[in-house]
Amino acid sequence: MAADTVPPAFALHEVSKRYGAVQALEQVDLAFHRGSTTALIGSSGSGKSTVLRLLLGLDRPDQGVVSIDGNALQPSQLLALRLRTGYVIQDGGLFPHLTGLENLTLQPRQLGWDKHRIVERAAELAELTHLPADALGRYPAELSGGQRQRIALMRGLMLDPDALLLDEPLGALDPIVRHELQDELKRIFDRLGKTVLIVTHDLAEAAWFAERLILMNEGRVIQDGQLNDLRQHPASDFVRQFIAAQRSLPAVRA
Repeated sequence: MAADTVPPAFALHEVSKRYGAVQALEQVDLAFHRGSTTALIGSSGSGKSTVLRLLLGLDRPDQGVVSIDGNALQPSQLLALRLRTGYVIQDGGLFPHLTGLENLTLQPRQLGWDKHRIVERAAELAELTHLPADALGRYPAELSGGQRQRIALMRGLMLDPDALLLDEPLGALDPIVRHELQDELKRIFDRLGKTVLIVTHDLAEAAWFAERLILMNEGRVIQDGQLNDLRQHPASDFVRQFIAAQRSLPAVRA
């Protein structure tokens, strides 16, 4: 099959979604190809997280079609989809009554993995994410924010999924830890070559992770392209305002 005929890993076709009085998405068309890394950017409430929820089947569109590998997503496929798609949210979403390792075992145990296989996979991922050896034995409240987020990433990767969806994964971290994890995540994305979608409101972070940036506002895609496209050829006044709102450090005073 020629490369240009391979269906996208995920796609939204004229998708709209409303939550009560809020129009979360309106007539959105997007496709995400295998092995690509894409950043969804925009202000809070722009529809970024809704895109991920629809692609995971956590919500269903009011109109339009969500497609996986070129086929419309059906309710009967949801379990298989979630087993092959890692999902990471802000601050990790770890279960507080379970240790780090116990958080990693939930899906593997349901699939019948034995203890040796679970521990072996956890050790591989701890090395990949540079997690301290003793962290998996602690509870989330005993871990730093960066350690919790590393374990959340490990949980998302535990089953070696085809794709990884990350919703503001670094938003709750302090600047130093966030910078460190940006480097770690970039290295991991490049090494694993999975289909990655990452949601962030930080333009610099988005450009660090991905060449393709999708800027959203009020449930619509405003511009889809590379950072230079947004800076040099903004599609609207909103794009200009969004670019201008990304503060840089003031100049050094003499």
